[in-house]
Amino acid sequence: MQDNEMKEKQAEQEAAEAKAAEQETAEAAEAEKAEDAKNAEEAAEPEVDPKDAKIEELQNRLLRLQADFENFRRRTNIEKEQLSAFVTANVVGKFLKVLDNFERAEASVEKGDNVDAVVDGMKKIRRQFEDAFKDLKVEEIEAQNAKFDPNIHEAVMRGHNPELDDEIVDMVFEKGYKLGDKVIRHSKVRVNTNE
Repeated sequence: MQDNEMKEKQAEQEAAEAKAAEQETAEAAEAEKAEDAKNAEEAAEPEVDPKDAKIEELQNRLLRLQADFENFRRRTNIEKEQLSAFVTANVVGKFLKVLDNFERAEASVEKGDNVDAVVDGMKKIRRQFEDAFKDLKVEEIEAQNAKFDPNIHEAVMRGHNPELDDEIVDMVFEKGYKLGDKVIRHSKVRVNTNE
C-alpha cells in the first residue's frame, strides 16, 4: 500500500509538473505574442526624425512670438492713444482761459465803445497766450535781422536793402515757433539780396 501511495503521489507530482510546464509554455507563447504585437506597432509607427521635431519646435516658438508681438503692438497703440488724449487735454486746458477772455472782450466791445479798455484787454489776452506757450515750452523763432537759416525760416520773397548784408532776414510775415529743437512752424520771411 505504501508503494501505491508513493506511486499516486509521484503521479500527482508529475501531473502537477506537467501542468506547470504547460502553463509556462502558454505564458511564454503569450509573452511572445505580446512582444510580436509591440514590435509590429513600433514598425507601423514611423520614427520621428530629429530635424522634423526641431522644425515643429521652432514653428511653435514662432507662433508664440508672433502672438506676443501682436499683443505688444495692441498694448502700445492703446497707450499711445491714451497719452495723445492726455497731452491734447492738457494743451486745450491751457488755452481755455484765453478763449474765455476773448469771449469777455467780445462782450465788452458790444456793450460799449471804450477803445482803451478793449486794447488793454487784448494785451492781457496776448500775455496769456505767451504764458501758455511758455508753460508748454514753445518758443518763438527769432527771425528779424537774423541770418537766413532754411532749417527754421521759409523764404517767401527776396528784398533789396543796401544797409543789410546778404542773406539777412529783413521782414517777417509770419512768426515761427519751435518746441525744443523741433520746428512747429517755420518763420515766413523776406531775405535781403544786394546783387
